[in-house]
Amino acid sequence: MKLDATDLRYVTSEEFRVLTAVEMGSKNHEVVPTQLIVQISGIRNGGVNKLVGSLAKRNLVARVQNSHYDGYRLTYGGYDYLAMRALSKRDSLHSVGNQIGVGKESDIYIVADPEGNEMVLKLHRLGRVSFRAIKQKRDYMGKRKSASWMYMSRLAAQKEWAFMKILYEHDFPVPRPIDQARHCILMGFIDAYPLRQIDEVPSPGKLYSQLMDLIVRFARAGLIHGDFNEFNILIRRDTGDPVVIDFPQMVSTSHENAEWYFNRDVGCIKTFFRRRFKYESSIYPRFKSAHGEGSEDFRLDVVVAASGFSRREQKALEEVRTISL
Repeated sequence: MKLDATDLRYVTSEEFRVLTAVEMGSKNHEVVPTQLIVQISGIRNGGVNKLVGSLAKRNLVARVQNSHYDGYRLTYGGYDYLAMRALSKRDSLHSVGNQIGVGKESDIYIVADPEGNEMVLKLHRLGRVSFRAIKQKRDYMGKRKSASWMYMSRLAAQKEWAFMKILYEHDFPVPRPIDQARHCILMGFIDAYPLRQIDEVPSPGKLYSQLMDLIVRFARAGLIHGDFNEFNILIRRDTGDPVVIDFPQMVSTSHENAEWYFNRDVGCIKTFFRRRFKYESSIYPRFKSAHGEGSEDFRLDVVVAASGFSRREQKALEEVRTISL
């Protein structure tokens, strides 16, 4: 769905209390009963009915009738508003501009802070593609609630935020992390082109070497990008240097399938350069040598896990992504 922030300024504090109550109720209910919304929000029954009706008209919640009771579920529009309100209250986000990108499971927008500085807002939307693929292969959802896709989107954002922060702190060429809330990440704007849009570069061999060196540098720090391709690499307009984006699929070099992920990243770059730039090199990194001798003294995969992104959360995300491949 497309982000529409037009009504954000007109949503009252009481409406946000009700919206938050629906979100909290969604943790244990596929459809949140009105009475539970009343209980969580602390607003009288008549007031809740009016407020939730107003939210439904804005498509921030959806009314659902099932065999047991009527109630409401949170929509991605409502989740967007909750996240943007959190960013706004922290003075991280002031205004929302045009959409500049659409991924399989994310939307990208230009936004600005209170001083007018441009930033990039990424909204994770797991389920848009994964749901179809997963339902074709097996019933992954099982007894999970519909809101679990928002939870998975939140996990993806938290993981990306953790990796972006640690990579930026160690001088990897990644966007500057600014803030994170729910399924959203706020990052610095980079004047760059996606590699997939570039038909010609001054020196394909130089860029090829830079990208392969980055794959090796990641591995020596204990990480594999997992989706290192022309869609997730930007080329700076001023210098021509690469910037890497999109980290929710990153895995540790200790992962049981680490070598397969590493080889896939290498293969994606080799294939793209052969097809787009007619450049082919017999020199490319191997997994065993890349994360063996010359490894960094620190392990960023360990640092990220220690900072709060647990193995259980990693496993949950990997299960979704593995099935949807």
